[in-house]
Amino acid sequence: MNDELIREQLEKLKNKELHEFYVKQDEFLAVRKIVVDREDFKHFRGVALRGGDVVYQYSDEPRS
Repeated sequence: MNDELIREQLEKLKNKELHEFYVKQDEFLAVRKIVVDREDFKHFRGVALRGGDVVYQYSDEPRS
């Protein structure tokens, strides 16, 4: 998954076009780096799944 596709998926998540964004274990670090660099990164919530995969969700309220 390239950086542009990751950014596109995160924007869709933010704009409520997607409910969640599923990330495989081997893509996690690339996605996390882009999420952390975003101004609205505290709105993203990553839920760890068994096996190392992660599901990202976007919240209207930032986490503390």
